[in-house]
Amino acid sequence: MKIVLTGGGTGGHFYPLIAVAERINDVAAEEKLLKVGLYYFADKEYDKESLFENGITYMHIGAGKRRLYRSISNFFDIFKTASGVLGALLKLFAVYPDVVFSKGGYAAFPTVLAARILRIPVVIHESDSIPGRVNLWTAKFAKRIAISYDEAIEYFPKNKTALTGQPVRKEILKKETQGAFEFLKLDPTIPVILVVGGSLGAESINNTLLEALPELLAQYQVIHMTGPKNFDDIIGRAGVILEKNENSGRYKAFGSLNTLALKMSAGAATLVVSRAGSMIFEIAGWGIPSIIIPISRAVSRDQEANAFNYARSGACEVIEEVNLTPSILAAEINKLIGNKVRMEQMSKNAVTFAKGDAALTIARELISIGLSHES
Repeated sequence: MKIVLTGGGTGGHFYPLIAVAERINDVAAEEKLLKVGLYYFADKEYDKESLFENGITYMHIGAGKRRLYRSISNFFDIFKTASGVLGALLKLFAVYPDVVFSKGGYAAFPTVLAARILRIPVVIHESDSIPGRVNLWTAKFAKRIAISYDEAIEYFPKNKTALTGQPVRKEILKKETQGAFEFLKLDPTIPVILVVGGSLGAESINNTLLEALPELLAQYQVIHMTGPKNFDDIIGRAGVILEKNENSGRYKAFGSLNTLALKMSAGAATLVVSRAGSMIFEIAGWGIPSIIIPISRAVSRDQEANAFNYARSGACEVIEEVNLTPSILAAEINKLIGNKVRMEQMSKNAVTFAKGDAALTIARELISIGLSHES
């Protein structure tokens, strides 16, 4: 059996594919199936190590973006996409997989179009409350559709759509509590705030947090994932702000967190502050109350919907970016941590929302479709 994975541009597309690939390999081993050939079709490898660890063969497929604003690049990218479709046709025909699993995004378009032409079954997964354009188009001929938010059902045919939640890699499904405070050099008696700026639109969260640090560090410890590009700037500014602050040692900044450090940070965290991308499902799986700050609608049309849909589960509070100030952020953190009963209920609601078996559910369906196509 051969399965092609496609989707791209961001970790929000790539890592759910890896989560599903992990489970495909698990199911194949459990059910003693012949080795499943896994392929990743995209315009870049994104994470070579993850591909290698899961036995996934990368095949380059060119892809052009379609921007919502006027740009000469839109014209030239038409030719990139056309070339990508031709390349996808040739490579898909050579591999001839039994099923294609797409996470959407511009990098998936050439592959799913080629699959349509070659009549190869396609399954898609939509991470957001408001689907992307490629997934909306692919849904017209997809055999199965999986969604992370139940609100997305209105955009898809109900007879072939299932609410699965978001696939999350096995290694970060569970937070690591044992040794977390020692690993991060933190005091276990003081609450910890984990702030994830992310790579897209991290600047406003980073700037707000820096201004709020003197007030926050009087009561809490802060783990701050700044994003790699912002790290040097943030460290320099934090050094100035906290130069004479007796609690400066309570602030721990990282450009990024590897898997172990992220699990340890989750294990130590009392509360998480994050954007409203796929990180929501990792936070939910950990069962940690959170404050979600979606990117403004002008930049991302789906993050506000994601944030408020998650808030309706009772697992988080939302601060809209237009209202984000140091005093409001600090006040919201104080309000939540000061309410132990509310925090406990938010934690329970988060776990319920997470649907930690999403990757396994999708993997089993892909294998089932693949076996049917084989025969």
